[in-house]
Amino acid sequence: MSSSTAHLLTTLFMAAVAAMGYPSRRSATDLDATPRTTVTFDELSGVRRFSGHSLNYSTLLLEDDQGILYVGARGAIFALNSSDVADGSHRTIHWEASPEKQMDCLQKGKNNKTECFNHVRFLQRLNSTHLYACGTYAFHPLCATIDADRFMLPSHFEEGKEKCPYDPARGYTGLIVDGGLYTATRYEFRSLPDIRRNLHQRPLKTEESPLHWLNDAEFVASVLVRESKDSPVGDDDKIYYFFTERAGEETTSFFDKSQVARVARVARVCKSDVGGKKILQRKWTSFMKARLVCYIPYYEVLRSVCSLDGGGWASTVFYAAFTLSAQWRTMEASAVCRYSISAVQRAFEGPYMEYQDSARKWSRYDGAVPEPRPGSCITDRSRRKGYNSSQDLPNSVLDFVKLHPLMFEEVKPVGGGPLLVKKNVAYSRLAVDRVEALDGHSYDVLFMGTGDGWIHKAVVVGSSIHIVEEVQVFRDPQPVESLVISHAQRSLYVGAASGVLQVPLASCEKYISCYDCILARDPYCAWDGRGCRTITTADRMGLVQDIQSGNKGCRSSSGRGSLLWKNRTVLRGDDVLLPCDQRSNLARAIWLLNGSEVPAVGQDRLRVGVDGLLVTDTLPQHSGEYRCYGEERGLQTLLAAYSLTVLPELPRGPTAAPRPHAASQAASDVKVAYVSAIVALVVLCAVLSTVLLYVSCLEKRKGKYVLGEPRPASVELQTVSANCLRKGRREEEEDEEGLAYPDGCLRIIPGEAPTAATSPVKELPVSVPPLPPPPPLPAELTNGVGALPSVLRKMNGNSYMLLQQQEEPLASPLYNASFTEELSKILEKRKHTQLVEKLDESSV
Repeated sequence: MSSSTAHLLTTLFMAAVAAMGYPSRRSATDLDATPRTTVTFDELSGVRRFSGHSLNYSTLLLEDDQGILYVGARGAIFALNSSDVADGSHRTIHWEASPEKQMDCLQKGKNNKTECFNHVRFLQRLNSTHLYACGTYAFHPLCATIDADRFMLPSHFEEGKEKCPYDPARGYTGLIVDGGLYTATRYEFRSLPDIRRNLHQRPLKTEESPLHWLNDAEFVASVLVRESKDSPVGDDDKIYYFFTERAGEETTSFFDKSQVARVARVARVCKSDVGGKKILQRKWTSFMKARLVCYIPYYEVLRSVCSLDGGGWASTVFYAAFTLSAQWRTMEASAVCRYSISAVQRAFEGPYMEYQDSARKWSRYDGAVPEPRPGSCITDRSRRKGYNSSQDLPNSVLDFVKLHPLMFEEVKPVGGGPLLVKKNVAYSRLAVDRVEALDGHSYDVLFMGTGDGWIHKAVVVGSSIHIVEEVQVFRDPQPVESLVISHAQRSLYVGAASGVLQVPLASCEKYISCYDCILARDPYCAWDGRGCRTITTADRMGLVQDIQSGNKGCRSSSGRGSLLWKNRTVLRGDDVLLPCDQRSNLARAIWLLNGSEVPAVGQDRLRVGVDGLLVTDTLPQHSGEYRCYGEERGLQTLLAAYSLTVLPELPRGPTAAPRPHAASQAASDVKVAYVSAIVALVVLCAVLSTVLLYVSCLEKRKGKYVLGEPRPASVELQTVSANCLRKGRREEEEDEEGLAYPDGCLRIIPGEAPTAATSPVKELPVSVPPLPPPPPLPAELTNGVGALPSVLRKMNGNSYMLLQQQEEPLASPLYNASFTEELSKILEKRKHTQLVEKLDESSV
């Protein structure tokens, strides 16, 4: 889809937002953001790559304190050096699916090139000595406890059907919290999506009757929030799940009678939940879900979620990336929203929804709510009333939980709308870091991976996003599947189908001027008076940075130092391009000619473009000094300087070069001469070809073929190219009407055999009596072919006519036998070969 179409659609979306009353205070133009700089794959620097013999390096586990990056891939688990993933010191566990399981997978109709393998989907630290990993194992999930020091598979495996999805493409998320494994996915081929807890704690899962708590859910992420820490009410830790599911008809606070196909949700469970005693046995008693809205229509498909706690759970924020719903598949666009933990809590503390069978829709529940509040965790208040665990909850509370899993209030984004709506981009993964800038404020830096292998690095400034740069990290387009940030290594690890990349969090040295460094608004970078460098915690003195406005701090009047002037000299009437390289996509080029600004439009001979200034059909008044400035956020940076000289005409004199018009005329004359010569050669070739064709036709019409010279003892058949033609040409004019050469050669004319009625052959001269036919030979001497007849046999569509042979009468039958036998062999041989197509060129 074109950029203009996408922009129009975004504008229509924002118009719909305003018309429907959704809270939005910014225009569509403000919501979109253009990356300031673009770094292509060939321009990358400082990037390290790891790729083994596997595929799908999508599961990453970083242990910064140990300096290890664990990678789960297809059929393998790797332990990489986090300081340099490409140093070759990695360790490998090969964990392929067995041939029996692969054959079983293939017999089930699965793809033996993508699905019938062991895709490692889960890899986390179990305890201080062991890792825990799960893989699809060719649609027979298995899990393993791995000794981290020995780094090898155990002798036995655990069944993984309750912990890992069978399908490598199925949405999945998992966490290990205090020894318990919390996962969410569709675990079996025909099962419903579920949120489960396994391992060392009491197993729990969601309810399926009478209402399905989850409706064809695709899980995206799960986040642990330690709400029990420093809680004044004695609250419990919670695990939040983010997913997209099929929606029924819902009447909610803002989206009345919404009938969109799929909606984004956030669900919550309590870590200390142990299920009910009689009702909801081995089921969650704290499950609740609410709609997650970004307040822009049609952006309902949740793609990625990342979180940041900022040092305490109360400051936790979630960043979520949305793409368009299914009816807009022809367009690529993404929206990014930010949510606070307090907004999520308000939704779960609000009113419930109830499903009405008669109306077949969800609506607000306004009836009585039992105590303690259904879906809440066990707190100090509950304990004072005697409810020390979820098994102590009354049946009325548990029955209410079964029928009211959905909340009425949506989780609203911070600021009432999206931070970013990006056209022509599908964000597939998010990661966030919090950086303290020189102004004392902390800024969230987002790393957003796209579906075609790019990384967008952005800083959140207030209620908007500034995209610092876009970087192409993969030459071949492929989705970014995992992003992990390392503070110790100041690196971003990128997982994708083809391998793992280690990308620096910042490349400050590429900003070559103070203005370039300041305008980047990169929280990791600052100007120290000599260059742009990465900020460290220890040394911050004398550094300049401006994240808020991006235009303060540089003292010089020019964004660059002195530039070398470039001289350009052209002839009058010529065109000349003065290049001006704009590194920033946000900068506007300003050209000055002798101190006066060149208008961007309205000039016939001066055209300002993205590559520079084009001067067409130059005139002497175009001579002068040209300066190119890049203007961005009110700052002007000198980028290029030229001195242009337009010569009205070249100097006259005995050695002077021809005038421009004379030179042009001379060039035209040379072109005409070349064309004329070529035409003459073509005509000459045509004439010669015609003459040669005519001569060839004359020769073919004559059609004279001869046999060899007479020999005293035997006769040998020859073509005209052998001997007879050379001898016959001397007497051709004298014997033009004759049918035999004077030297006794046999003349053979191709054609059909003569009949009694018609004969194409002229009557023979009276002076040459015809030879009598030779006597017949025995069959054993003729090989099935009779003695030489007056009319030869027709073979393969060609006939030969014996006209005359000037020889003495044969005196011996042996001569006849020898001649006939030789001819018979020739004819017999020709029976099995295809004669030439042109009859008049065939001969015996």
